Parts: sequence; C-alpha cells; structure tokens
Amino acid sequence: MGRGKIEIKKIENNTNRQVTYSKRRNGIFKKAHELSVLCDAKVSLIMFSNTGKFHEYISPSTTTKKMYDMYQTTLGFDLWSSHYERMKETMTKLKDTNNKLRREIRQRVLGEDLDGLDLNDLTILEQQMQDSLTVVRERKYHVIKTQTDTCRKRVKNLEQRNGNLRLDYDTIHQLEKRYGVVQNEEGFESTVAYSNGVSNIYGFYADIPNGSGYEPHGPHLT
Repeated sequence: MGRGKIEIKKIENNTNRQVTYSKRRNGIFKKAHELSVLCDAKVSLIMFSNTGKFHEYISPSTTTKKMYDMYQTTLGFDLWSSHYERMKETMTKLKDTNNKLRREIRQRVLGEDLDGLDLNDLTILEQQMQDSLTVVRERKYHVIKTQTDTCRKRVKNLEQRNGNLRLDYDTIHQLEKRYGVVQNEEGFESTVAYSNGVSNIYGFYADIPNGSGYEPHGPHLT
C-alpha cells in the first residue's frame, strides 16, 4: 500500500513546516553530494529558511568563489561591477571630505592655502577662528576651575586632619603633666585610650608593697 499523494502548498503549521524543511533540506544535500561524487560534478546549493537561517552545500572539489566566477564567465556578465562602482563612489566622497578637512587645518593652524579666498571667505575664516578660540578658552577655564576646587578640598581636608592631630597632642601633653609618664621606674602605670580623637584615662594605679605582697593604691579613673 503506497503513501497518499501530498498536496504541494504552504504548510500553515509552523512546527510541521520547520520539520519538513529540515528533512527535505538534508535530502537535497544528500542527493547533491551523491551527484558530485558519482558524476564528478561541481554542485553549489544555497538555502535560506523562512526565518532567514542560511544553509549551503558546495562540492569538495571547488569553492563558492570559483562557482561564482564560473557562473559569471558562462553568462558573460560581472556580478561585482555594480558593487564595485558603489565602492568607488564612496571612496571618492571620503577623499573629498579628507582633502577639505586638511585644507581647513592648514588655513586655521598654519595660515597656509589662503590664495584662493576672497574677502568674504577670509571674514568667515576669521569668525570661525574666533569661535574656536572661545571654545578652547572656556574649556581651559573649566579645567582650571575643576583643578582649583579639587586642591581647595584637599587643603581643607589636610587642615582638618592637622587640627585633630594638634588636639590629640595637646590632650596627651596635658595628661602627662597631670599624671606623669605612662610607665616609670617605680611601677606607676596609666592607661590612655583614644576614640574619635578624644583621650580617656581608663586606669591609674600605684603598687605599694605591704606585709603580704603588693596592694594597689591610688585613684582609679574611668
């Protein structure tokens, strides 16, 4: 019992259409490869799915470029001529733009190539140079102002740190005058701790010998 004849029309279901495309594409590529091997033919196949995905088969004995060249030679026309002409036009426009910019640089920076300019052109050139000078001057002032503000912030920060260090130094100096050295030869000790730039006395003892050993005496400050 043979299969029923399939009606040749667009498959509406997306999934079925993609599956059919994949199977038949592989079948065509297989037939092309067999034709290339059995008959020593040069075969080139190019496919694009409805989603724009590209697939290609080319005989192992040739390349895509060689196939294009053979196609052009057989038909007697050049596929690249129109594209080459567009590239030449684009290159010409870029060269003209480059020459114009180079001329403007010579006129504005070096004062050269001014022979072909009339009074009106020279006036326009002078105004353009004045506008450019204004832009450069504004940019320069902006950079100087930014650097000056940064330096002022650094100086203010250093002054603040210097003031905090001076305050800590004065506090330590007053404590040394009042309680003496932190550790001396007679065993007097005072513990000084600092928190957020403020000095605090946490302990101050004098060890005095008695009959059974050493007994702490003196003020205990917290």
